[in-house]
Amino acid sequence: MNTPLLERLTTAWTGLSNASPLPWLVLTMVVYLVAMAVYRKSGNRPTLIPVFTGVLVIVGILLLTGTPYETYRSGVSLLGLMIGPATVALAIPLYAQRERIKQLWLPVSVALLVGCLVALFSALGIAWAFNGSETTLIAVAPKSATIPIALPMAERFGGKPSLAAVAVAITGISGTMMAPLLCRFLRLKDPAVQGFAIGLTAHAIGTARAIQVNPTAGAFAALAMGLNGVATAVLMPLVLAITPWI
Repeated sequence: MNTPLLERLTTAWTGLSNASPLPWLVLTMVVYLVAMAVYRKSGNRPTLIPVFTGVLVIVGILLLTGTPYETYRSGVSLLGLMIGPATVALAIPLYAQRERIKQLWLPVSVALLVGCLVALFSALGIAWAFNGSETTLIAVAPKSATIPIALPMAERFGGKPSLAAVAVAITGISGTMMAPLLCRFLRLKDPAVQGFAIGLTAHAIGTARAIQVNPTAGAFAALAMGLNGVATAVLMPLVLAITPWI
């Protein structure tokens, strides 16, 4: 595609998206559907999960058109509103596993506490080691919590929501891609254990993948995602208060 044509297309798209948020919403849905088709065609390869390939395409379009994240976020706000009902719907597989959850309450509680604290301290420690600013440290701290919790927590303590969104997305995508390999390496065969680990570290993205693989894994991933969101909201202020470099 020659440069003048590309510039004209970019200008036309920018004008259209500035006039209405609908183009970004439609584009995001189309990109995701195409990414899902590619994922299924590949035999569900972890490196081609739709969220990963879809994000690459959308980011490329944002860079090409010079669109700031805030504009894109406003355009797809409807999708953000749907996260809440989708999360509540996860109660259905959880209810089906209620007896197993009662039996595993102690290991679940210990894993939740350890996993949440490790996620918070590791994010802060890595960002600090790379000379991240205070706002950067705060933004990446809730990376293992789902978006509806991570963004408000980052904003509340002075972090940038756009950076927090990127940190959450990278955590979910990388966790989902690496989970199958790590489970095989650690010889984790129990779907409940696999699901809880994925949901705890890779939140909604990992949970969506776990539901596709196994109903039990999906239920425990949903449990871990919900509990870790609450735990992050409770523990993050305490962790920030005792962290000396913030």
